[in-house]
Amino acid sequence: MAQRLLVATRKGLFDLRQQDGDWKICQRSFPGEPVSMVWRGLWQGKSVMLAALNLGHFGTKLHRSTDDGKSWQEVAVPVYPVTEGEADGASLELIWSLEADAKGRLWAGTIPGGLFVSRDWGDSWQLNKALWTDPSRSEWFGGGYDAPGIHSICIDPRNPDWLTLGISCGGIWQTRDGGVSWQVKTRGMKAAYMPPEQQENPAIQDPHRLVQCAGDPDCFWVQHHNGIFKTEDHCTTWREVTAEPSSFGFAVAVHPQQSRRAWFVPAIKDEFRYPVDGKLVVTRTDDGGESFARLNRGLPEQESYDLVYRHGLVVDASGDTLAMATTTGNLWISDNGGSNWALISNYLPPVYALRFVEA
Repeated sequence: MAQRLLVATRKGLFDLRQQDGDWKICQRSFPGEPVSMVWRGLWQGKSVMLAALNLGHFGTKLHRSTDDGKSWQEVAVPVYPVTEGEADGASLELIWSLEADAKGRLWAGTIPGGLFVSRDWGDSWQLNKALWTDPSRSEWFGGGYDAPGIHSICIDPRNPDWLTLGISCGGIWQTRDGGVSWQVKTRGMKAAYMPPEQQENPAIQDPHRLVQCAGDPDCFWVQHHNGIFKTEDHCTTWREVTAEPSSFGFAVAVHPQQSRRAWFVPAIKDEFRYPVDGKLVVTRTDDGGESFARLNRGLPEQESYDLVYRHGLVVDASGDTLAMATTTGNLWISDNGGSNWALISNYLPPVYALRFVEA
């Protein structure tokens, strides 16, 4: 089957397709406009695409396409209630994640930390008040942004009412009743950037990215600001994993069937945020984090200062093909699990998110 990759960037949405073995840009949308997230799937038997735009002074916008990106219609965006005591005057800053479940619900994670659901694919949105009004939310704070944000939404393949969220900085949150009630799930995580007495505080953990293995859904991986963490009991307990040359980064991908295989893009933490020694590598574990291989064949061997954002590393449904894109506009694809990489473009705008979709 032909491959297709959607690339959301600082200056538009690019639609790449594999033709005769080569990847080519076949369609462009929103030229010059920042696209923070993209989603594509089926709604009432029709193919639907959604693109979230962050237009700064002009606000956050959401567009929907029902003709596979040839034309777009602006739809509603999540709106925080303004009633005193409910939202404290919060306003939408960014749509950071979009996922859909088997019940036909579309979920959006936002900055400043609200989870919204739409049952009409963007025509209207409802804030999940149970999470928003949880008392511990007052302890959440921003990581790279000034306000906290929901960047990861994992929907359990066994039950669409089981959702797990990654919040920076606010920890891992889980519901088993479709969002009626929530529990924080960070036992075993630590935040070394906090004073010792606060390092295990669930509400201030900073997961950079959370992914769930579809074939083994009790297994999750987290690239945390403090390192790499893994759970095999549906987030009841987490175990820290150490990797070389660094356990710091933003992106993580897990094989869709083999939960012990996961990929990361290591960097130097905090104020530096570029590859160790200026050498871009991808690390892969095939044994659940006991050991890691450094994969750099086809990647720059020196003087590379690429940073990969949270949604800049993805694996396709087969588990064989990966895509990785960076803040400097480089895009690589591997068709053998990361062992070899091919440069597709080094002239794209800074890349915010990637998503493999059916051609």
